[in-house]
Amino acid sequence: MNFWRELPVRIFRRGLPALTILSLFAAVSRAAGDGFAILSEASLRSHLERFNRMEDEPVVNLVPNAAAADWLVTRIPRFECADPEVTEVYWFRWWALRKHLRMDAASGKQVLTEFITRSRPVSSALGHHVMEGRWFRDQSILDDYVRYWLRGNGGKPQEHFHRFSQWLAFALWERWKVTGDTADAADLLDDLIADYRVWEHEQMRADGLFWQYDVRDAMEESISGGRKVRNVRPTISSYMCGNAEGIAGIARSAGRVEIERDFSNKTRFLREKIVATLWNPELGFFGSVDENLHPIPVREAIGFIPWYFSIPESGCGYESAWSQFTDTSGFRAPWGLMTAERRHPAFRSHGVGTCEWDGAVWPFATSQTLTALANVLSDGRETPVTRRDYFDAFVTYTRSQRRDGKPYIGEYQDENTGAWLKGGDPRSRWYHHSTYADLLITGIVGVRPTEGKELTVAPLLPEGTWAWFCLDGVRVRGHDLAVVWDRDGSKYGKGAGLHVWFDGKVVAKSDRLGTLKVPLGRLP
Repeated sequence: MNFWRELPVRIFRRGLPALTILSLFAAVSRAAGDGFAILSEASLRSHLERFNRMEDEPVVNLVPNAAAADWLVTRIPRFECADPEVTEVYWFRWWALRKHLRMDAASGKQVLTEFITRSRPVSSALGHHVMEGRWFRDQSILDDYVRYWLRGNGGKPQEHFHRFSQWLAFALWERWKVTGDTADAADLLDDLIADYRVWEHEQMRADGLFWQYDVRDAMEESISGGRKVRNVRPTISSYMCGNAEGIAGIARSAGRVEIERDFSNKTRFLREKIVATLWNPELGFFGSVDENLHPIPVREAIGFIPWYFSIPESGCGYESAWSQFTDTSGFRAPWGLMTAERRHPAFRSHGVGTCEWDGAVWPFATSQTLTALANVLSDGRETPVTRRDYFDAFVTYTRSQRRDGKPYIGEYQDENTGAWLKGGDPRSRWYHHSTYADLLITGIVGVRPTEGKELTVAPLLPEGTWAWFCLDGVRVRGHDLAVVWDRDGSKYGKGAGLHVWFDGKVVAKSDRLGTLKVPLGRLP
C-alpha cells in the first residue's frame, strides 16, 4: 500500500481533526495540479455551500459538510449544462454520496454505507456504488471499500457479503475500462473467482441458472417473487453472467489465459440459458420463472436488466420489449419508471411503506433500466425507443429528486405524485442505492470506455435540447478528459459543436452531436 492510500487509515487511527486533515489534502491536491481544463471550482463551491445551508446535518461521518467542498473539489469531475436542475442534482448527488463515507474500525478501511443511519455497509447497492465511484479521480476510496468486502473479515470476505445479490466483478471490470489499473484488478482476481464459486455452491441450480428470494435481490414484495420462493429471476442470473464476464476480462488483462477461457465459457453459457429460459414470447419480455421453470405472467422492470449486461443478441426481436418503456400501461409514469407494469392486477397491491417493488418508482431500478437502455441505444440497435425517450426519462428522474422544494434522494416514490413513500424517515434521507453521475457521464454525455485503446464519445443528448454542456476533469487511463458541447460557440468561446479534450488539448471534434472516436494510444 502506498503512502497516500494508507494516509487516511493512519489519520483515523491517530484521531487527528478531520477538518485540519481534509484542508491539508485539498492544499496538496491543488499544488499537484487539478487536471481541469475549462470549469473552475467556483460553481461547485457555490452549490455545496447552499446544500450545507439547507439542512441541520443530523449525521456526520468521515467528511462533514464544512469540509465537503475542499474534499470534493479535486476528487470529482465537474459538470454544468443549460438545464440548471440537472447541474444542481449532479452536484447534489456527489455531495450526498460523500455523506456515506465512513472509516470501518475493525478493518481500517474507508467504506460507503447505503443507509445514512447505519454504520455497517450492506451489499445490495455495491454494484451501483462501484459504477458511480469509478468516476472519482481518487480511486483510493473504492480500493478500500472493495477490499473491505473481499478481505475485511480477517483476510476473508465479510460474513454478510452474500446477504444480497450483487454484480461486483462486472462493475470492477467496468472500472478497469476507466482506470486501466491492471495491477489493482489482478490483485483482486483470485478473490473474485473464489466469490463466484461460493455463489455457484449456494444458489446455482442443476441447469446452471441461479435462483434468489426477492428480498435477497433487495426487491421484496414483488409480484413475481417472494421471501421464501426460489424463483429464477432476471436479476441474479444476469448479475452472475455479468460477473463471469468481468472475471474473464480482468483475467485477460492480467494474462491469466485459463481463467479467461473458463469464465468466457460461463458467460456464453449463461447468455444462452437466460435468453432461452427467461424470455417470455407471450409477453414479449424477460421475466421470472418459478422453481419448475413455469413463466410468471407479469412484466417487471427487472426484465430490462439483461441489457445492463448486454446479454440479448441484437437483431433477434428482443428489443421489442422496450416498447413497454414508454407505455403508460407498462412502465412510464408521471414521476418516473415503475417497477411493475401498471396493467397487471397486482400492481401496487402490497400496501405502502414496507419496501414494495410491485410498481412504485425506485431509483435503484431506474438506474439499472437507464444504464441498460443506454447500452441498447449506444450499440445502434433498432428499438421502439429513441434518444429522446431516454433523455425524457433521465430528466424525469432528475426532477423527481426533490422534497419540500430541496434536492433530495430517498428510497422510493409514488409514481403519480412523486411523494417519497418513506416520508421523512431518517433512514431514507440521502439513500445511497442508485446512480446519477454514471448515467449522465456514460449516457447523456456519452463517454463510453472500452477494453481497447480507443474511447468512444457518443452523447445520447437529442438534437434541439441543450445549447451547451461541459464535463471536465474526467480521469481516463491516466489522462484528463473534457467533453464540451457548445451549439454556436458562444458559451465557452472555444468553437462551435462537440469537442473532446485530453490533457488540455482538443483531440476530436464534430459540428453536431455525433459519435467521436479517440485513440488513447495517440494522446498528447
